[in-house]
Amino acid sequence: MADFFQFEADFVDTLRCIPMQVRYKLDTCGIKLKLPHWNQFNVSERQQLVEMPCTTAAEIQAYRSRLQQMVQVHTGELPADLLVESHPWLEAKAIPESVQTQAESVGCSISLTEWANLSPLQRFALIKLSRSQHENKNFLPALQEFGLA
Repeated sequence: MADFFQFEADFVDTLRCIPMQVRYKLDTCGIKLKLPHWNQFNVSERQQLVEMPCTTAAEIQAYRSRLQQMVQVHTGELPADLLVESHPWLEAKAIPESVQTQAESVGCSISLTEWANLSPLQRFALIKLSRSQHENKNFLPALQEFGLA
């Protein structure tokens, strides 16, 4: 999974911000990575976190271990654990309320069929962008990129 979204285009060349695909993996492996930690990593370490698989139980554990090691090497501390929730982005039969509310606020509606046709990473992005106050500006561009607006 080395897909970047168009709404991330202003930072993917340098990976100065944490891209959605890495945030997806963080939520999968249960690590809360702060931007200051991310900024301690060099570009090749950031790229490694982009490219490392994080799907199977073994990959998730390996990703978690590698990330903890990287943070500890650079900061002297371990990253905080993140409560691993039910992964609503994997659920194609129910649109989270935060996504529906945010879509309505920008004059859009998403049908269950449209939601089901999105990839889990696209659903994850919309969920994150609908919850995050500082990134709400990317919600409408994401809807447009995904063909929903």
